[in-house]
Amino acid sequence: MEGRTGASRYDETYAAWQRDPNAFWAEAARGIDWETPPARVFDPGLGVYGLWFPGGRLNTCHNAVDRHVAAGRGEQAAIIYDSPMAGRVERISYGQLLQRVAKLAGALAALGVGAGDRVVIYLPMVPEAPIAMLACARLGAVHSVVFGGFAAAELAARIADAKPRVVVSASCGLEPGRVVAYKPLLDAAIDLSPHKPDACLILQRPEATAALKPGRDHDLLEAEAAAAPHPCVPVAATDPLYILYTSGTTGKPKGILRDNGGHAVALWNSMRMVYGVGAGDVFWAASDVGWVVGHSYIVYAPLLAGCTTVLYEGKPVGTPDAGAYWRVCAEHGVKVLFTAPTAIRAIKKEDPQGRLLARYDLSALEALFLAGERCDPATALWSAELLGKPVVDHWWQTETGWTITGGFRGLGLFPMRPGSGGKAAPGYEVVALDEAGQPAPPGQIGSLAVRLPLPPSCLPTLWHADGRFRESYLDAFPGYYNSGDAGMVDAEGYVWVMSRTDDIINVAGHRLSTGAMEEVLASHPDVAECAVVGVKDSLKGQVPLGLVVLKAGVTRSEAEITQDLIGMVRDRIGPVAAFKDAQVVSRLPKTRSGKILRGTLRKIADGEEYVVPPTIDDPAILDEMEGTLRAAMR
Repeated sequence: MEGRTGASRYDETYAAWQRDPNAFWAEAARGIDWETPPARVFDPGLGVYGLWFPGGRLNTCHNAVDRHVAAGRGEQAAIIYDSPMAGRVERISYGQLLQRVAKLAGALAALGVGAGDRVVIYLPMVPEAPIAMLACARLGAVHSVVFGGFAAAELAARIADAKPRVVVSASCGLEPGRVVAYKPLLDAAIDLSPHKPDACLILQRPEATAALKPGRDHDLLEAEAAAAPHPCVPVAATDPLYILYTSGTTGKPKGILRDNGGHAVALWNSMRMVYGVGAGDVFWAASDVGWVVGHSYIVYAPLLAGCTTVLYEGKPVGTPDAGAYWRVCAEHGVKVLFTAPTAIRAIKKEDPQGRLLARYDLSALEALFLAGERCDPATALWSAELLGKPVVDHWWQTETGWTITGGFRGLGLFPMRPGSGGKAAPGYEVVALDEAGQPAPPGQIGSLAVRLPLPPSCLPTLWHADGRFRESYLDAFPGYYNSGDAGMVDAEGYVWVMSRTDDIINVAGHRLSTGAMEEVLASHPDVAECAVVGVKDSLKGQVPLGLVVLKAGVTRSEAEITQDLIGMVRDRIGPVAAFKDAQVVSRLPKTRSGKILRGTLRKIADGEEYVVPPTIDDPAILDEMEGTLRAAMR
């Protein structure tokens, strides 16, 4: 878990940001091409809490594509598309990417799309997804990517809110063992939405073509081929680049807004500072373009930095086996891999000894970064031992767009603490606040918050919802952004993200983190992954219930393992945890991005009504969980 040899420059870099934040970000902004340099680095009098680089004008697509071609690197691979689902590997150079993006921008412009117009993108993991995103950025249009395969009602809600002029979609997506028809979902969503787009561009995939509606639908590749290339359109740094919707507690999705200038500066800077990569390096974020990781680290950040980015249409296991990630890393010379702890746990479950990994030459791989949910120490240590490389857990959110805390390869990594999300990135002052909004003592759990102003690339507000932005993120702790995560900051500045705030349970008056209990369960040698939820108890208010998935090949009885787990929690956390039950399950319900649906599990256990989350990977698992949880609570 150690970093590179040599002294870390983290402390001096963080101190430099603290001394003069404007000078720090002005220096970072020199890595971006500006049509008009910004008049100021930050203006606290604009927007809800201030805006970054006001007065500046730029084009994000130019910075991600055109300038690399102009610098003579047009032959370098920009995107490696690797699809075990389609049986294809395709390398797209920066020169080829520029041609396709410019022509697709021309096709969108021919349909009436201009600066400020919205375009909804509903695509699988195919090259046309980043190409469409960049084409929108080229025009100054605002894209809103919706995860491919989302249900019609969820897609309709996003169309209704964003009011796109055009929707870009595909005939189908590919999942292991099945083809998912997208066009019927899109047609149903448009029927449901009060807003109707003017046109749809449809990528016809050979696995299943779709019927096009005359007058509205157009073949994407035909429209692209017929279009004239469109030049980049400079926009204000404070103009929106994209809207990314997250599920809201009110049922109406929240449109996270991202600006152009701050986004480009922070993401370009993050590639060198956080991940330690630059032009020509191969970087792979094993995620989906529908999530924030895909926006930031499949598409924009690697291309802004001139890297080669990997676009993978497959799974960590099953396409064809648990060696899939290692195969991709070996074949394409991946230098840094970024994925979710859930993916690593899935690989660990199927191949605990790493026999499949041993088949591949991973000499090019220098580090593994993990984010998306807290990584338990057992998974981090297993990965580090197996790979013999630094494993870095880092914490950030859809709202921030890049790292809040982590380890920094570009600054020389400091020693990592398994279970911790690292230290605050320059740009963030992270504190744990108690219920009165005061900083908690080191090592005490509180609500993790960031002192305002947020750094570049963080959301300036929600799409057409300043009031909701304040209510959701700023009102709870005046002067701070409320992350919604619970955790602590230790005496050395390491941040420990334990759970979402609503995953802190109250057991007989004691505030306890379910994440701390999960850390104990995950350390058991037979446990592949786990979740702990707080359930109602007439005596103690709440008690924890553990759900564990065992590794492949485990021969010990479930009863023996359960007793081990109960004893381990008692020994490491204490009797106060009142941990008395662990249930072995075949799998856990997750979102398509790999996050365990702990809130839904708690509602099932408490007998409350729940809505099947639109992001769930497999809704059928909830029926299985109902039986398990109801039996456990009798």
